[in-house]
Amino acid sequence: MRVAIFGSTGGTGRAAVQRLLVDGHDVTAFARRPEALGIHHGRLRIAQGDVMDPAAVRRAVAGQEGVIVALGITTRPLFARLGAPLNTPPDVCSAGTQHIVEAMQQERVRRLVCVTAWGVADSREKIPWFFRLFLTLLLQERYRDKERQEAVVRRSGLDWTIVRPVGLGNGPAAGTYRAGTDGVIRKPLIARADVAAFVGTLITDGGYVGKTVALSG
Repeated sequence: MRVAIFGSTGGTGRAAVQRLLVDGHDVTAFARRPEALGIHHGRLRIAQGDVMDPAAVRRAVAGQEGVIVALGITTRPLFARLGAPLNTPPDVCSAGTQHIVEAMQQERVRRLVCVTAWGVADSREKIPWFFRLFLTLLLQERYRDKERQEAVVRRSGLDWTIVRPVGLGNGPAAGTYRAGTDGVIRKPLIARADVAAFVGTLITDGGYVGKTVALSG
């Protein structure tokens, strides 16, 4: 399958690139700084560009059979609160996803899997009080942008699935996880490699179309 991944140099995006290549797919990794990806493979194509540039996004989407969105801001929240510049625009998730959706509509690509976060929108009431406090103090604007991003996805008319993983870790894949539309989680952490495995399954088998899925270890 031909799959484009946006946010490919972030932790989850990079894990998705690796997993889909292992599973035999042809992957297009969209990145502002291709050198940051650090992956070389015969079935990997790098599309250099900025997700805030609709023309660049459309070029990457053309000819694909599915799209994975794993956009985010990697500047540490505390540093950003102390005045450190963000490495991407504050609305990168919502505005970038809007450009991706428009490109998919124009290129008639139907399958979209968008990774956001547990605690976004209606799942916020389910998170522990201490994380809710952390979110309010340091992540509120980022989560508001993810809420707008989810709204863009839901009104897209595409075959979409939103995945909300819990806290992310860089360890090896456990090979087991809980996915469900009831918002219930099992463990508060999950390896990015397991998120990538689940997303890779979704992009190929078309599961959970039109659903929002909570994903935990």
